Amino acid sequence: MTHLHPLKGPNRFKLGVFSANADGGLAITDVPERWRARWDDNLNAAGIADRAGLEFLLPIARWRGFGGKNHVREWSFETFTWAAGLAAVTKQIGLFMTVHVPLLHPVYAAKALATVDHISNGRAGLNIVCGWNPDEFAMFGAKLSDDAYGQAAEWLEVIERCYGDHQPFDFQGKYYALKGVVSRPASIQVPRPLTMNAAFGPPGRDFAAKNCDFLFSTFSNIEDGRKHYADIKERSKLQGRDVGIYTVCHVVCRDTQKEADDYYERYAVTLADHGAVDNHMAQKKEFSNSHDKNAFDLYRKRFAGGAGTYPLVGTPEKIVEDLVKISNEGYAGAALTFVNYTDELPFFCDRVLPLMKQAGLRVT
Repeated sequence: MTHLHPLKGPNRFKLGVFSANADGGLAITDVPERWRARWDDNLNAAGIADRAGLEFLLPIARWRGFGGKNHVREWSFETFTWAAGLAAVTKQIGLFMTVHVPLLHPVYAAKALATVDHISNGRAGLNIVCGWNPDEFAMFGAKLSDDAYGQAAEWLEVIERCYGDHQPFDFQGKYYALKGVVSRPASIQVPRPLTMNAAFGPPGRDFAAKNCDFLFSTFSNIEDGRKHYADIKERSKLQGRDVGIYTVCHVVCRDTQKEADDYYERYAVTLADHGAVDNHMAQKKEFSNSHDKNAFDLYRKRFAGGAGTYPLVGTPEKIVEDLVKISNEGYAGAALTFVNYTDELPFFCDRVLPLMKQAGLRVT
């Protein structure tokens, strides 16, 4: 039987829910309705997205938070078990797992990933990240690698071989020396579940161009998205591949523009968790390579609002206008965050999705 992953479906512009597994989502705020990420919250959000026909759920991998009044993102669910639980209670949405390559052995990852693919009947996906936060790695007695993407390439090769002909194999690389490896069952998806990466720098983008199906990229302005699209497409073309390009946005969708602007100001400025925002920005700026450099200087509000991602703030009509522009820059979809997913997703799905269909971005 051929299994079609939701990200290979017919909609021109795919949509997903991002970071619902973590306290606060991407919002660094102290508003009382902020996302708590309890298990029932995740079940409800996943059900809303699944019934609405959104294509994917994408978690973050977080082991340590960013402090502040609310210990931002210290509470988060581990992504393999999170995806397995949601796979059993959803019907059509894709379920990604986000994994720090140096912290998880590839043979274990192969078994866990295949398990979720079977539970979901071919809807699993893998978000491959190499890590950027030295404080998190110190919790595991590990250090950030100078050749993180070299290790990631070996790591993924081991997983793909685990899903091969089921004959035991040896592997001798720079990072892994393995004997008699076998892992059954293989994933339902052949040759493996879909993969994505969110690298911004050249080494990471080269890794994604060679090894991943999708790459996530941020931008400061929609018009800047084209240069990232062109760069990624050229890198994947050199590898004889065509990597799909997605972005991440935080959403405030209301009946009027004033309502949306006022709420954005309230949660991302007036009631931002300023200590956590300071910590997050400082660590990202020093250790991560995931944003336009201009973002750190120009968009503090965006870091409180959604970890530096692009804001979709306004009426349903305004948000669809922005999504059309993002699509026209070459992007195949977006992962979305909200201050409170279960409160805000129903309005977004009821009001924005039909307009996206009218605009030619979606057919379902």
